[in-house]
Amino acid sequence: MKALVVTEPNRFSIEDVPMLQPGAFELLCKVKAVKICGTDAHLLRGDYSGFWPPGFPFIPGHEWSGEVVEMGPGSEQLGWKVGDRVMGTSHDACGYCQKCVEGSYNLCENYGKLELHRQYGHNWQGSFAEYVVHGAKSVFRLPDSLSFSVGAGFDPASIAMHTANRGQNRPGDTVVVLGPGPIGLLAADGAHIRGAGRVIVVGRGYRLDKAAELGHETFDMSKGDPVEWVRETTDGLGADVILECAGVPQSLQWSMDMVRRGGRIAMVGIPVEKVELDFQNLVLYEHELVGVRASSGEMRHIIPLIVDGRLRVQELITHHFPLDEFATALSVFNERREGSIMVIIEP
Repeated sequence: MKALVVTEPNRFSIEDVPMLQPGAFELLCKVKAVKICGTDAHLLRGDYSGFWPPGFPFIPGHEWSGEVVEMGPGSEQLGWKVGDRVMGTSHDACGYCQKCVEGSYNLCENYGKLELHRQYGHNWQGSFAEYVVHGAKSVFRLPDSLSFSVGAGFDPASIAMHTANRGQNRPGDTVVVLGPGPIGLLAADGAHIRGAGRVIVVGRGYRLDKAAELGHETFDMSKGDPVEWVRETTDGLGADVILECAGVPQSLQWSMDMVRRGGRIAMVGIPVEKVELDFQNLVLYEHELVGVRASSGEMRHIIPLIVDGRLRVQELITHHFPLDEFATALSVFNERREGSIMVIIEP
């Protein structure tokens, strides 16, 4: 089969690799669509080298959809059959540790022990390929009414919903989303789904225009101080919840300064550099700062939300490329060319 093979940071090519075989309770799937994720771009640059991936050569990719073509032993007992339309998520956790038993499989205590927990496209081979093997725990049914391209957006949508859930906004709350990328735009939808009274997206450029097009309030950070503006528009109180989806030092610093007393910041952006923060106000005003890692059970819950159009994946898909044009697709994604938001590869 053909696959995108990364041999070292910033060096990759499309190569013929051995065909995969599914093991017990695994599914071999033909990949129909796979989305380029910001984490993929970091991984390809070597920003997490030694951790994601643990070594080279490596096949990245983890936000995908496709069809079941072969089942490993035991899969039929779980109700799977050849021809099923599916989409995948990256974590295939052990299922036995305390965190897994309690439902937080994204925090599996056996992470890194590849015989127990594999994170596809991160520390285990991924889906930028014609075929992929996934454990049945990490595969979900794609409704017939949705395209494979939308199916490739389910994993980021589940992460966005987990971000909103970690933010814990209540009905009527004011929520600020920092970073109008795919996760930020979907997290804004997630905040609305949870009943937010106002959702304000902070960013700039065409992605901020997209947030406005989707009906969110917006603030262009290139035209003023977002902290000052958020304070002004909330009568000096600040936002109840901040969803930090950019992962850069400045946006996290802004989060700490624009959140209301007793407010909560959920951070899904992964910084690749050190961040200096003043924690005095966090203590004095009982701010809450929480991390967000992947998703934790949201995949099943977002299916009706996407079908009903409340979590708007289709509206964010901007580009399609064949696998052979991955280098061009990555360039379009990284350089934010041609209005790119979600860039889909179709092997």
